[in-house]
Amino acid sequence: MAYYEHLLIYQKALALCVYLEKVVCHFSRYHKYNAGADLRKLSRRNIRLIIKANSLLTGREETLWELRENIEELKVCMRICKEVGTFRNLNSFLYAMEEVIVLARQNEAWLKSLNNKAGSGYHPPPKKNS
Repeated sequence: MAYYEHLLIYQKALALCVYLEKVVCHFSRYHKYNAGADLRKLSRRNIRLIIKANSLLTGREETLWELRENIEELKVCMRICKEVGTFRNLNSFLYAMEEVIVLARQNEAWLKSLNNKAGSGYHPPPKKNS
């Protein structure tokens, strides 16, 4: 298994996960076990996908596209939490959203670097066979 602790994207994802754990514990009971659980689950999944992408020799690009989708889902979930008033204050939401945006940028840079190494430019996400 490849080392991943040195990756900036991993460090940012871990910091975001820890921050969301701390923020969610201040949600009301209803929001803590519904929306808060979704935030926690999505932030943990980001970490798992980063570790998986770093460990793979083939299929890394597909995992990074999956990470991209997960990050977008996390953004939407955070936006819904903000709209229904689950965050204690605006600053906690803004900080978390800024960290998610940084994570998304890191992921995009990783995708672009893979495509530049292949010499084929920037690809759209792969089609799923469903």
